[in-house]
Amino acid sequence: MDTTDGAALDFAGVRAEFDLPTQFPPAALAEAELAVTDRDHLVGAREDATGLPLVTIDPPGSKDLDQALYVEQRPDGFRLHYAIADLGTFVQPGGALDVEVRQRGQTIYLPDGNVPLHPPILSEGAASLLPGQVRPSALWTIDLDKDGEPTNIRVRRALVKSIAQFDYDSVQATIDAGNPHPSVAALPALGRLRREHAVRRGAVELQLPEQEVVTNGNGRWTLTLRPRNNVDAWNAEMSLLTGMSAASLMVQAGIGVLRTLPEPDEGAVEWLRRSARSLGIEWPRTDTVSVMLAGLDPRSPESLALYMDATRLLRGAGYTAFDGSLPELTTHAGLGAAYAHVTAPLRRLVDRFGAEICLAVSADQPVPDWVRASLPELPKLMGSSDSLASKVDRACLDQAEAWVLAGRAGHEFDAVVLRAEANSAEVFLTDPPVIAKCAGEGLSEGGRIRVRLLAADTVKRKVSFEKVEMQ
Repeated sequence: MDTTDGAALDFAGVRAEFDLPTQFPPAALAEAELAVTDRDHLVGAREDATGLPLVTIDPPGSKDLDQALYVEQRPDGFRLHYAIADLGTFVQPGGALDVEVRQRGQTIYLPDGNVPLHPPILSEGAASLLPGQVRPSALWTIDLDKDGEPTNIRVRRALVKSIAQFDYDSVQATIDAGNPHPSVAALPALGRLRREHAVRRGAVELQLPEQEVVTNGNGRWTLTLRPRNNVDAWNAEMSLLTGMSAASLMVQAGIGVLRTLPEPDEGAVEWLRRSARSLGIEWPRTDTVSVMLAGLDPRSPESLALYMDATRLLRGAGYTAFDGSLPELTTHAGLGAAYAHVTAPLRRLVDRFGAEICLAVSADQPVPDWVRASLPELPKLMGSSDSLASKVDRACLDQAEAWVLAGRAGHEFDAVVLRAEANSAEVFLTDPPVIAKCAGEGLSEGGRIRVRLLAADTVKRKVSFEKVEMQ
């Protein structure tokens, strides 16, 4: 897709506005460096699983590699080996680094560089599952039957060594060509089964366009749409499977921290049905929201509008910690299952605690006291960091949109109406890929319209459009 270059600027304004940290405190860095040099002391006894042919699948150029996998197809089904970076090896409870990462909550990603949760010596070095390197991990082994249903779950501390680092497109190309790497040859079969399970569970997947801000190599910025291929979706299913397995261990043991979302009320679903009817989308009464959404053509403007409306069903997600008795809500309505974050500890605080709980439960050992003591504060810490990450992401997109459109006031563009209100709407431009507000009357969701750029303010990060009235 052709895109328009932005100005030769960086995102320092966004960093300053949200007071993002620029460095780690010296004491935290010193602890990280000591954890690397004295790792043998911190690691302790663990299984040697370096013979497993694990591989990583991440965006090109990634260095903070949380997960490595190996999918086996067996006579009775499948076996997923899923190694997760073990931050419990490197972060001492109550130390200066622990204090700092609790304040950060998660890695914040900006187009011109991230604000890491952990010092790069860990997140891009000693803790990252880089190829050819022996690394400590929480190694999950999940056996599944021929229908893709888990039959046995085990997690333990292990030493692993990834044999290759892949990206989504390269893996997809080998699968399409019929010569996938042996470690992922069974991924399509298991991935498809898990996608089918997701629909039956009632998982809500919204295939909205995902904007991405990228450099064109000379200090200028451009907007693109991030493509999502089958490997991306199948790989995500492996992570979700592990997170659901973690949740099952936590629920069984009566201790954990879950990612939860209440079921939408009937009024919200009926409202979505009315929206579907207004868009001309057929939705049989016998079909769930999940089945209906899975059957839509994501390229259709009507589908895009309904996906946007369906985001209403996913509001209110949070974290629920418990110890001793199960909370009233243990499931995530958007996934149709109980789910826990454990697969991204390099980038998300809560995963380290989730891993420690699962390791203890799987080994029939007590959950460490420092983990139990931390459970009550985790939902608030994660909620705050989630909110900050969302605001930073939106600000970066707003900035890039303003840069891309600067100097083009009066230009006209083709757009699709995503969400309509009285005398205004949220519209999606395909070229450049911008989502913005548009003024005008008679705007209907799913409609294709022509819009005119009124202004692009690069200081306030605001763009505004008006509907072009056809003569």
